[in-house]
Amino acid sequence: MPNRLAHETSPYLLQHADNPVDWWPWSEGAFEEARQRGVPVLLSVGYSSCHWCHVMARESFEDEAAAAYMNDHFVNIKVDREERPDVDAVYMEAVQAATGQGGWPMTVFLTPDAEPFYFGTYFPPAPRHGMPSFQQVLEGVRSAWTDRRDEVAEVAGKIVRDLAAREISYGDTQAPGEEELARALLGLTREYDAQRGGFGGAPKFPPSMVVEFLLRHHARTGSEGALQMAQDTCERMARGGIYDQLGGGFARYSVDRDWVVPHFEKMLYDNALLCRVYAHLWRATGSELARRVALETADFMVRELRTNEGGFASALDADSDDGTGEHVEGAYYVWTPGQLAEVLGAEDAELAAAHFGVTAEGTFEEGRSVLQLPQQEGVFDAERIASVRERLLAARAERPAPGRDEKVVAAWNGLAIAALAETGAYFDRPDLVEAAVSAADLLVRLHLDDHARLARTSKDGRAGANAGVLEDYADVAEGFLALASVTGEGVWLEFAGFLLDHVLTGFVDPKSGSLYDTAADAEKLIRRPQDPTDNAAPSGWTAAAGALLSYAAHTGAEPHRAAAERALGVVKALGPRVPRFIGWGLAAAEALLDGPREVAVVGPSLDDPATRTLHRTALLGTAPGAVVAVGAPESDEFPLLADRPLVGGEPAAYVCRNFTCDAPTTDPERLRGALNG
Repeated sequence: MPNRLAHETSPYLLQHADNPVDWWPWSEGAFEEARQRGVPVLLSVGYSSCHWCHVMARESFEDEAAAAYMNDHFVNIKVDREERPDVDAVYMEAVQAATGQGGWPMTVFLTPDAEPFYFGTYFPPAPRHGMPSFQQVLEGVRSAWTDRRDEVAEVAGKIVRDLAAREISYGDTQAPGEEELARALLGLTREYDAQRGGFGGAPKFPPSMVVEFLLRHHARTGSEGALQMAQDTCERMARGGIYDQLGGGFARYSVDRDWVVPHFEKMLYDNALLCRVYAHLWRATGSELARRVALETADFMVRELRTNEGGFASALDADSDDGTGEHVEGAYYVWTPGQLAEVLGAEDAELAAAHFGVTAEGTFEEGRSVLQLPQQEGVFDAERIASVRERLLAARAERPAPGRDEKVVAAWNGLAIAALAETGAYFDRPDLVEAAVSAADLLVRLHLDDHARLARTSKDGRAGANAGVLEDYADVAEGFLALASVTGEGVWLEFAGFLLDHVLTGFVDPKSGSLYDTAADAEKLIRRPQDPTDNAAPSGWTAAAGALLSYAAHTGAEPHRAAAERALGVVKALGPRVPRFIGWGLAAAEALLDGPREVAVVGPSLDDPATRTLHRTALLGTAPGAVVAVGAPESDEFPLLADRPLVGGEPAAYVCRNFTCDAPTTDPERLRGALNG
């Protein structure tokens, strides 16, 4: 019989709806139940494409005996971290403070007042590698709760007090200047892996936000070192196993330093960020590889993540059926020489093995290889390789596909909208711009209420019950601002303004200018989460700073500009110390130092060839964070178009920054010069 999760919208919660565990969703009712029964709460947090979450579910939550013990002695709550990032953040901070590490599945035991007292991540069904079994943990917690309740309450109270005292050292309300950004670049140079690209050791995550900073820093200062790090990192990732050499798109991270073996889940946020950064790399360098990867990644998102409603699903799982009924990580993506020969015949299989680095020993497990593009001497026949790719992709499509997490997350759709709008504009792919518009329409229609408040998620055309957090407001605003610049439709600027007004009133601390991850009127947790550092995606804090800055450049709105400058104070404090973890904040600071530049393109219509050429030239400018408005003279679509006439009856571009404007120009080459370096 299904448990209480059967009516949820989260695919992760629905995966547990038939467990014998009597799961509750996160709700006041669950804690009330714990108070009435006098038992602790077992909080289990994960997400649908998390490999070890599935393992623990199979081993423990589907086991009748373990489930019976959980039901008898605990109230059990299951949370999708992607749906409730606030709950995840608060308890993950406690787990990391207590154990020095964290991860998912996260297992936390709470008092009925939601105060944590015992922590862990994955627990095996039998003791292993020095880890207690899950049953031992359950029995130990039950014993402590029954026999030493006062001690448990004391520990829980101390943990909550310690968390409350962990205030962010905000640093400064001044944004960083030249000196701090130069020190951040120096810090990145020290951590750079010159041999393999990227930063630090294994596991290696794609540093999309840091690469955006490096490209902007190069554009503003001419730093060749910054451009080299960005280029080499992007090339090594695109040649590695972390990139899907057949279908496009990136996996979550590489388990090794060389980008060879990925953790195979494919997330919307990674692909949106990387699509955009490869498009920006092409814009800066004309790299053919960057162009190919940007377009293939955009096509992957539209082909494999787009939902029937026009939004984008969250992720594809790492695991899939290997053909024997077993769910195995990477089964969909890896190849043996024998499998290549089955599909291609002996001669082309030999070519494919050489081209994609498939070996008899295998680069992954059990003689299987992840496809790569190793650097090699000699030239491959491009037509033959294209044919090989096509046939391998068709054969792969016959394999059981990885599961898809169908939920539409507002923030990540905002990132996808920005990436698809810009990639479509750069490479003359109106279908990609249309896909961005469809996703934006869905967010407005389904996620936004009458007061311009955002729902965090939706699924199958139904909005979820959870309120949007700061990253939702900031990333959706970022997407709408990019869409406004590309389409010339001012309504997207207006929608961005509604969202950013909420940021100012609901998320900004009026005293310090710092930002919280949840709104002032959101559900109260044991601590109000607040984190300025980037993780897999930009933090809400730095994403908001960037979007506020762009909106202010479009509109001249002083409160938004001031809020952006104050929010970037944290980048002044953290940029020189931990630049790898505040890349988006550094990128926004580059835009602030450059102005950012405001470009108004006026012409009789967007169909006019001269207007289109100026508009495209403006979009291809590399000036950090430049904003672009396009429309007819005196159009009320964009504030930047006011008092901007044609020049001698010809379409013209106006470039301003810091309250100073260049002479308008009708010449695309002069416009290019004004926006590049």
